[in-house]
Order: sequence, then structure tokens, then C-alpha cells
Amino acid sequence: MRKCDTWSEQVKFHLGVLGFDLAVLEDNFAAITNSSSEEEMLYHKQWERSNRLSLIFLRMIVANNIKTTISQTGTAKEYLMFVEEYLHFANKSLNDALLAQLTTIKYDGSRGM
Repeated sequence: MRKCDTWSEQVKFHLGVLGFDLAVLEDNFAAITNSSSEEEMLYHKQWERSNRLSLIFLRMIVANNIKTTISQTGTAKEYLMFVEEYLHFANKSLNDALLAQLTTIKYDGSRGM
């Protein structure tokens, strides 16, 4: 399992425990109109609260160097996707750098086994 997958699952778990995972799991319905039912209005209100608090939570736990690379988003789901993409890219870059370093190392005989 990749590091970004583990991080994402942990965030989703914490949001679920806090009861704020609705915005991460579901897309918001169309805007509320005069003809919207009570159920639709309640769902919209719950989703908006979940989204607002999820965004606050995500912005609190994401490292500052990552925050600066993420554009402002309207939903927690989008924000989480941007962080996952960043972590995936950063992880790939680190792996590439380590592989490049490993393939260029030469044994000079100075270290004993």
C-alpha cells in the first residue's frame, strides 16, 4: 500500500469518527430551490456542514509545504484528491531519486562485510 493511500484512509477514518465524512464520500446535490423537499434541504445542510468542517480539518493536518501547492478548492473531496495526487507525485519522485542513487553507487572495497 502506498503512503498516500494509507494517509487518505486514515483521514477518511478520522472524518468518519467525527461524523464529517459525508462531503468526502458523496457529491453535493443540485442547489436548493423553492421546490426542494424537506429531506433535500436537510441533506444539503448536513453536506455543507460536513464539507466546511472537513476542509478545516484537512487544512489543519496537511503540512505547510503541501498547502502552498494546493489551489483553493470548494469541496473537501477535491482538496483530498489534490493532496493524494501531491503525495503520489512526491512519493514517485523520491523513489526515482533513490533508484538513481542506488544504480550509480559503486563499491570501493573500504567497508567490510
